[in-house]
Formats: sequence, C-alpha cells, structure tokens
Amino acid sequence: MAEKPKLGIWHTTTLESARQGQQTYSTTAVAGQKRAYDASTSQITTRNGTAPALRRLNGKSLPGELPRLTAGRIKYVDGSTTREPSEYSQRQAFAATPTPVIDPLLSLSHPAYDLPPQLVANFAASGIKTIYPWQKQCLLGPGLLQGEKNLVYSAPTGGGKSLVADILMLKRVFEDRQANAILVLPYVALVQEKVRWLRNIVSGISREDEGQKEQTDKLWARRADKDTIRVVGFFGGSKIRATWADFDIAVCTIEKANSLVNAAIEDCSISKLRAVVLDECHMIDDGYRGYLLELMTTKLLCLGQPVQIIGMSATLTNIGLLKDWLQGHSYETHYRPVPIEEHLVYDGRIYAAGTAASLLKTITQLDSIATQHSQSRVQPVRIIEPSADKELKDSIRNAVVALANETVRAGYGVLVFSSSRAGCESDAVLISRVLPTFAEADPIIQEKRLDLLGDLRSLPTGLDPKLEQTIPSGVAFHRAGLTTEERELVAKAYDQGVLKVCVATCSLAAGINLPARRVILHNARMGRDFVGPAMLRQMRGRAGRKGKDEVGETYLCCRQSDLEAVVDLMHADLPELSSCLISDKRRIQRALLEIIAIRLATSRESLDDYVSKTLLSYSAEPESIQEQVEASIADLQKMEFITIDRYGSFQATLLGKAIVASSLDPEDGIFIHNELKKALQGFVMDGEMHVLYNFTPVQDPGVINWKVFWNEIQKLDDSGVRVMHFLGLKHVVVDNMLHGGTLKEATPEEKETARRYHRFYLALQLRDLCNEMPIHRVAQKYDMPRGSVQTLAQTCQGFAATMIKFCETMGWGAMAAALDHLSDRLKAGARFDLLALAKITFVKSRTARIFWDNGFKTVAAVANADPKELLPVLMQAQPNKVKLGAKDEQKFKEKLLAKARIIADSANRLWQIEMQQELDEE
Repeated sequence: MAEKPKLGIWHTTTLESARQGQQTYSTTAVAGQKRAYDASTSQITTRNGTAPALRRLNGKSLPGELPRLTAGRIKYVDGSTTREPSEYSQRQAFAATPTPVIDPLLSLSHPAYDLPPQLVANFAASGIKTIYPWQKQCLLGPGLLQGEKNLVYSAPTGGGKSLVADILMLKRVFEDRQANAILVLPYVALVQEKVRWLRNIVSGISREDEGQKEQTDKLWARRADKDTIRVVGFFGGSKIRATWADFDIAVCTIEKANSLVNAAIEDCSISKLRAVVLDECHMIDDGYRGYLLELMTTKLLCLGQPVQIIGMSATLTNIGLLKDWLQGHSYETHYRPVPIEEHLVYDGRIYAAGTAASLLKTITQLDSIATQHSQSRVQPVRIIEPSADKELKDSIRNAVVALANETVRAGYGVLVFSSSRAGCESDAVLISRVLPTFAEADPIIQEKRLDLLGDLRSLPTGLDPKLEQTIPSGVAFHRAGLTTEERELVAKAYDQGVLKVCVATCSLAAGINLPARRVILHNARMGRDFVGPAMLRQMRGRAGRKGKDEVGETYLCCRQSDLEAVVDLMHADLPELSSCLISDKRRIQRALLEIIAIRLATSRESLDDYVSKTLLSYSAEPESIQEQVEASIADLQKMEFITIDRYGSFQATLLGKAIVASSLDPEDGIFIHNELKKALQGFVMDGEMHVLYNFTPVQDPGVINWKVFWNEIQKLDDSGVRVMHFLGLKHVVVDNMLHGGTLKEATPEEKETARRYHRFYLALQLRDLCNEMPIHRVAQKYDMPRGSVQTLAQTCQGFAATMIKFCETMGWGAMAAALDHLSDRLKAGARFDLLALAKITFVKSRTARIFWDNGFKTVAAVANADPKELLPVLMQAQPNKVKLGAKDEQKFKEKLLAKARIIADSANRLWQIEMQQELDEE
C-alpha cells in the first residue's frame, strides 16, 4: 500500500501527494487506506472494445463507463519531487492571527457588540466562534453598532464580509420589536441560500415587547411575551401582496426589493424599516438591472428616517464615491483567511502569476522566436506533458483534465469554469474518464453516489444522461441548462464531498457558493467574449475552503492568441463605479415616474431633492443631469404617465401608477398597455392561448426554432388560429422564416410585430406546460435545455403576477380574473381539475394526475389516507423504472415512504384550512 501523503505537515504551491505519484497515483480503496493506481491500465472495455451498457457492482446498478483516458503527467522542471515548506504552511504552524484570549473583542459575546447569547451560540454552532481583526475594526467604526451611520465596505471573496452586515442588520431587528430589515441579493439562488442561513442563525431567539425591558433582566433574556424572528424570501412572482406584518427580515432579489420599498412608501409602512443590506453593491452600475439599486437606495436617503444602509462587495474600487453618496463610513480590507496562489497555464507550462512584471517577461519571452530555443529568464513552475489520447491532444483541454485529476487524487475538491454549457458537459465527461473508477472509490462514497443518482433519477425530469456518466467518478456540472432541483442536488453533493469535481459556466460564478481547493479556468471567456476583471475575481475567489484548506490555488489556461489579452485582464484594475441612470433614457424615466407615483416627489423642488441624492449627482455634470431630467419629464407627460397642474404639482396618471405597481419600464409599459387594451375589445375566451400569450415577458424573448413554430401553428385549433389573426401574426411569415427569411425590426412597428411572434412562440411552450407535458418533454420538443424551460415557466409565473397587478390597478377586474385562473394552472403545470391537489407539497403536474387516476381526487382523500397507501402511487409517479437489488429497492421505498408522510401532513394542513373556511362561511 502506498503511504498516505502527509499534507497536514507542510504545503507548497502544488499538491505533494500528486508529485510523489508521478508514475502511479493513489486512490482510496477502503476507508483510511490507499492503493496504487496506474492510469495506463484503467481502461475498461468489453470483448468488442466498447464500454458495457450497464454493470452490477455488489448488487448495485451502475451506469456504463466510457473507455478510460490518461491525462498528461505534471512534473517539475528540475525533476525534483520535494520542496521546502512554504510561507503558508509556516503560517499554519506559527499562528499569527490573534485569538479572543489575546483580543477579547474578537469574541461575539463581548459586551461591545451587545448580541443575544442565543445568537452568539447559533453563530458558534454554524462554525463562527470568533471574528477576524478586520471585522472587529469594521464593526467598531463610528456609529455603526448603534445604527447611526451607514456603511460601505470591501473585502475579498471568502474574507467573511457577509458576517459584518448580518451582525449590524440583526442588531437593528433585535433592538426594536417593530423593526424590519431588507437584505438585497442579485440572484435567486443566493436568496434561497441566505434565507436558509438566516433562519438557522435566528432559530430559538425572540424579541422583547417594546418598553417592557426590566433593569434586572438582560436585554436578550427569554420572556413569554417575545416574538420569533421571521425570515422570508422574495423572488419571482406572487399574487399575494406582502406587507411589513408578514416578515421581520426580507431577503430579496433586486427587483423585488425595489417593489417592496415602493409599496411600503405608498402605504406608509416604510416607517418600520431599520436596516437595508446591499450585497454585491458593485452591480449598481449594471444597466440591465443593477440601476434599480440606485433608485431604491435614493428613495431611502430621501425618507429622513433612521434606516441604516449597509453596502458590501468584493470588487469595489472607488469606494469613496459610495461613502460620499451614502454619507456614511467606509472600510477596505484585502484579508483572506485562506491565501490564494495564482497561476497562468500556457502551452503545457504552468507559470506563477504573482507579479505583473514576471508575467510581462513571460509574454515577451514566449512570443519571441529568437528566445524560444534559449533558456528563458522566467521559468515555468511545472510542465504538463502531452497525453497519448486523441481526446486530450489539445493542450488546454489536457491541462484542465490533468490539473483536475491531480487535485482529486490528492483528496481535494476542484471547481472548473467553462465558457459554455456544451463546454461544461465536455469537460465533465473527460475529467470523469481519467479519475478513479466507481469500483475504486470508498464503499461509503460509492453508496452516496448511487443515492445521488437515485435522487436525480426520481426527479420529474429524470436523470440527465451526461450526469449518469460522470457522477460515478465523482464529477458533475452545474449550469443553467439543468433544473433548479438538479443544481441543488449537485451543489449539496459537492459541498459534502460526495462529488470531487464541479464544472460550472462562468456566468454562474457569482451565483454559486461552492469553494474548492483548486479553481481551474478553461479559458477567460464567457461565450465568445472575455470576462471582465470583476467576473474573473469572482471565479478565482472561489479557491480555498476555510477550515479545510490552508491555501487555495487558481489556474487560468489560455491559448497563444489570447495570451496578451489574458495577462492584461489578470492585472487590469477594476472599473470605477458610476451611475448608469442617464446611459439609457428609460432608466431616468423610470426613476422619476416611480417617485411621482408613490408620492415621494410631488413638486419640482422635491423632485430636484431626489435627484440631488442619487449617485448620478456625484458622478455626472449638473448640466447633463438637468437636461436629462427635463427631457424625461416631457417624455413622461407625452406618454401620459404623469400630469403637471398649473401650480407645478406632479401627479401620476392611472396608467403611470399601473406601470409602477407592475414594476415595468415605461416603454415596456406602453407596449403592455396597448396589448391589453386591444385584448379588452376582443379577448379570445374559448381557449387558453390568448391568456398565455399575455404571460410571456416582453424582454429577452430568446431564439425561435421556426421549424417547430411552423409545426405547432399547423396543429392549432380554431381558438388558437383566431388568436394568431387577432395579434396580426401570419402563417406566410412563419413559412418565410422557415426558409431563411428575416424578421424585420427596423421601425418601431416592425419591432412590436417581431416581439409578438416571439411571445406567441413562448406561449406555445406555456400551453404544453399547463397541459401537464413534463418539462423534459417540452425541452425535447422545442430543442431547449430543461433548465431553460423551467426558468421560462418561473419567469412567466412572475410576469403573470405583474400582468394581474397591472389589470387590477387599471380597474380591469374581469381581465385580471381570467389571467389569475391560468396563472394557477401555469404554477401547477396542470389542468383545472388538479389545481387543488397541486397545492400539496411534492404533488405537481404528473404526480397530481397519477394521484387523481388512482382515486385520490381531493385534498381530503390524500389527507385521510395512510402514507403506506400513497406509496404505490408514488412508485407509479417515478419517471424512470430501474431494476434495483433487494437492498436498494428497500432503501428506495423507505425514501418514498418518508415523502408520502410529508405529502399526507401537507394535505392535512390544507384540509384543515378548507374546513375552517367552510365553518367561517356558515
């Protein structure tokens, strides 16, 4: 048996165990032991040279394995296999970070922070027993703990920046029983993750009634008259209008936070708001959606009430501008608890990327023909030898696979970023073909990977065939083409160590929290374009797991044609933040319309006061701002969104209020108003296509597969055909596009017509979803990734809520009711007869139909059933029938039985609500 590498003693820039195993690698055979593994002998083939379709291992079903590959060896230039201890390993041996014993203020239980003991205990249970010196210094900034000053701060990814905001926000909530707080995040996945985190942190803590604190009691002592802390996530669409009474801490996407603040200002409940946290606040200059952060924050600055605003980011440059804008305190740190060693991989050589000077020398030497045959002054750290396999002939692909292979065989996790969805799958498959096989994995890990495959297989969408290939080797991909449930299962398995390699698209770098010992960038592109400096830092910042790694490593691979651009990117300064309100006239129009509609500005004086408090006023010339404001006011009047009386008072029209209530941009609002106004004159009510058409978003409609479009409109019933004619859509245009035509968009009228074709194409997909066609079947039919179909459904659910709100504000009650009915069907993915069943947890679409067909046609029927009675029904609902061994069959049934109990409990709760409503009506 090969001796287990002693990585805990010391560490250098590479993985010692892999260096020691240049000829043979070590992989786990049984717990606590390792055995020699020769990659050259690992190819698994049948007699005819092909991989078996299905294998059985100890009674377990195992997907077929592709022929094995051998990645290029990674070796040192001088051939040595050992190195002196690095500064990082010495830092581990001789701790330089102060402890609470040395500095008591590094303990959250210190009286200076005045936190409830249960909160401190909850932080400790989550792994946060002390804070870093920079966090202490930041929290003790002037007036911050008391909520008297706003704060903007910058800290590297993985440096613990979220904890500072969490502490300040929770203090505001605990100090006042009536207080509310809002935490703003850019992505839905981050919102969901943060909700789970905060609910754990506030578990078991209650707030005291205001004015009932006794001198003899601690502020945070338990009393019977306290409330628990309610943490609620807001994202997507909802027909229910949230009020401040529904939550204590709202975790929101940018759009939902802005909508929530608008509604609260309008109904005067905003007075309860005490803290707002802006995570990833560098997005404030993102013109597509980040500008809403500026609109919302400026409204809060105009309120004149004590709301503590806390902004944070890992990629802030001109932090002084935000400090001036927020009139608060600023703090910057470059501290990372786990340092990162960065490398550039080029032409099979690994270079240290520590300084700009060494990289520039490297470029000069690599690009100079004259020096190619001479010894370079800047030597590579290591060399990646070519692979003998044709699949790995490309030096970049070979480097990515070899680096991932080395990391996993040393026992660490690796995160690979690819530039496209197809690249994700390709990298994952290739990496899985060089790693230890399923049979060589630890038996416990084998079991967990089989469980993961089973969980993925039991999803309504079934098991992705590529994941079925890669997961047995501990590899998976995480991209937008997967469904939400698939991504959650993959992320959880990676975080638990069941998976060792996760391949993700660059676009998901900021939306996932999956740290790794080593981060490998296949290239520095997102699609065809290079990523920006901020995105690059986001990806590289995922390296290093606190508590698991003493160092993180990043490897950026690039080709000769990209070398100079990549090095410039690696050392590029982050762009300075600035307002983007006047970079597109729709943004300043929306800003002015919102404050007029919610009555925050009713005169030119109050409107100018709002403008003076925007970030725009700190980053643009007053003359240009004034011109844009004047032009926007005139445009809003012309579009009939606002009126100005003879005394100069501003007032929003009914249409203007509907647009703000629906969170639409002004120009989109005009289009929607015209569409709905026309529909009121001839709404096609004998089918569902017209309603579903109005659920489709007006922005980013996607690409039309004109062949599918043509086939679908040929099968439309009379109602669907009338909808097409009503919208002005023509079969001849679709036929022309099918044969290579172009959809003209030169004039505003042509753009509106093109938008209608796109929306009708999306409505066809919604029709199939509403009629119980599974997501994976819709994806196949329209040649789309399953995750994209699911995202479309979720987006349209949100847009449906927007349309309902628009109609209600305009006073179009009948239209709102028609939209409301179909929105329930869209959410359930089912026909009308299943809507009640679809409210039960885990019972959606296909499962609801199987319950119905088996006689469980009401919530009461499910509620009164024994969970064991539901088990055969759930067995029928599984999308894939796989033959399992007796042991696995029993385990599978136990999981389904646990699911059946949850379904029965959920049905019971719903049934009790129904019964109570019936009693109330009598």
